[in-house]
Amino acid sequence: MRFLLFMLTLISTIPAPLFGSGEGESVFGVWLTEGGASKLEIAPCGDKACARVVWMKNSTYMNSKDGPVGTEKTDRHNPAPDLRNRPILGLQVMEGLMPEGEWWEKGSCYDPQTGKNYQCKMKLESPTALKLRGFIGFSLLGRSYTLTRELPVQVKSAQNREPRVTSP
Repeated sequence: MRFLLFMLTLISTIPAPLFGSGEGESVFGVWLTEGGASKLEIAPCGDKACARVVWMKNSTYMNSKDGPVGTEKTDRHNPAPDLRNRPILGLQVMEGLMPEGEWWEKGSCYDPQTGKNYQCKMKLESPTALKLRGFIGFSLLGRSYTLTRELPVQVKSAQNREPRVTSP
């Protein structure tokens, strides 16, 4: 019985370093895209990572050239006609990323603005910066983006607080 408990404890602690031990050390969480137009939630999908769109600055069409004004934005550029009516909000846009050293690699990223899929990888640059690289074929032939994580309110307020002077 002790051996079984030992093995269960050992198995449950092995993945922890791969995924990060704290909020600031993990790729998982909600990330703001460059330009601030949307937020992606990166979450574990088994032993891999995936992401979905969880917030959009403008979740409805604002211009009739893009779609019917005031209606929810959909995956209208998808090459598969039967998928073009899916809402972008909630859409899975990254999948299959596996930890390999400091990078998460061998994943695919989907751009709903163009309907194109790319190979992608990502790397945690700091607790608030995530480098995402999309490419076709070779990583050198691609584009990098930096996603930012907003600090929790209590951390922000602690950093912006004036130092207090107390008397003995």
